[in-house]
Amino acid sequence: MGTFRGMVGGFCRAAAIAVCLAARFATGDAPVEPDACDTARAPRDAFDMQIPFEVIDGRIYVQVRVNGRGPFRFALDTGASGLGRADASLVAALGLTISAPVANSDGVATAAADTTTIDVLDVGGVVKRDLRVITRDYNRGMASASALSGIVAREFFADGVLVIDYPRKLVSFSRRLALSSTQAGVLRYERPFRVPVSIGALQAEGNLDTGANVAFVLPRALFDKVSSSPAEPVGEGRLANTTVDAQRATVRGPFVIGKASLEDVEVRVSARYPELLVGAHALQSFVVLIDQRSRSVAVCR
Repeated sequence: MGTFRGMVGGFCRAAAIAVCLAARFATGDAPVEPDACDTARAPRDAFDMQIPFEVIDGRIYVQVRVNGRGPFRFALDTGASGLGRADASLVAALGLTISAPVANSDGVATAAADTTTIDVLDVGGVVKRDLRVITRDYNRGMASASALSGIVAREFFADGVLVIDYPRKLVSFSRRLALSSTQAGVLRYERPFRVPVSIGALQAEGNLDTGANVAFVLPRALFDKVSSSPAEPVGEGRLANTTVDAQRATVRGPFVIGKASLEDVEVRVSARYPELLVGAHALQSFVVLIDQRSRSVAVCR
């Protein structure tokens, strides 16, 4: 799970949506690809799935069906690898069998984690079968309002475009739409989902993590480069396998990720955390698009 508790016309036919989008932005004989953010405004029939979500402390929750039963409340977490996770409460409710453990890293430490198998996971009609997933008590230490039965992880949507529209509280998925690495507004990544982030004049790489209920986490060395303000202790940040030191401070910025820009942001600072993390609180006023086929991300106003 995530770390630390931030218009196309309706005449476009879904089967040819990419061609139609490009045609709308053509200039003479030289077609110009549309801005990546226009993909989020494609007509409803271009999407395999569109469902509402709720936000609690920045995190996204959706209703899903598991093995034909439910609905169950799952978090949608781009910081979680694989297809998903099952909370211990779901394992008990459905009588799932515990299988051999696997190694699981939280970015700082690696530990063995039990696994189980979900026969069918249905997210708004997008279905995956025979999912081997990690299971543990994810609700330990969480407020009851944040309780979940499991997690929909990033690879569940690996074969299309995922659109997380925070202002509309709508998550969409399409196998017919696509982001191109040459489109305006696209942020390319090599490792999910590490994208370019600027903090003032400094250029960095940040991990987009919708499961992290913070705006940003900065390693201490990076914080010292972008701020001269003192950071005050706030205890420890709990990760999946360990805890890390945590301080907080306000960084003027601006932080710029794609078309998102934020100033005077409260951040967490940790000497042990290994990379810049962009959490749910930084993203919750924007639209995030992810296409794992082309390793492309867009963050849109």
